[in-house]
Amino acid sequence: MFESILLICTGNICRSPIAERILLQAFPQKKIASVGLEALVGHPADATAARVAATMGISLAGHTARSFDLNEANKYALLLVMEQRQLEKISLMAPQLRGKVMLLGRWNGNRDIPDPYKKSDAAFESVLNLIALACDQWVNKLGTKNSGNKDDHNDDQ
Repeated sequence: MFESILLICTGNICRSPIAERILLQAFPQKKIASVGLEALVGHPADATAARVAATMGISLAGHTARSFDLNEANKYALLLVMEQRQLEKISLMAPQLRGKVMLLGRWNGNRDIPDPYKKSDAAFESVLNLIALACDQWVNKLGTKNSGNKDDHNDDQ
């Protein structure tokens, strides 16, 4: 159903790269990327984000921040943002995208995932846990992990 997913946050150095890597682990066959609405273009992942993510087995190695691009966004089936204000900003910029823009925290009461940038390790850990939970919920909604085949849910042997 959703063969391509674009994760969107503010700077593209903390939240969206973490969510991107989690969803790539779950869906290696899907096209998954991340961008920022106010991206720190060309910057690697935030050092604290990378360190905290690594403790949970998530590598942000090789990540380079990229900016939101309307032409690129049009090529994705699902756009997942971290905060309601980001959803509203994209909807104002590109009303035609509104139907495919949703909160990453949609299945957790439409919960915003706060920006941990320049905050403590504890703040990053809390945000990482929110992202991991939200991604797990999307994985459950979108299909079986590591499954590209609709029939893979059958356990008949």
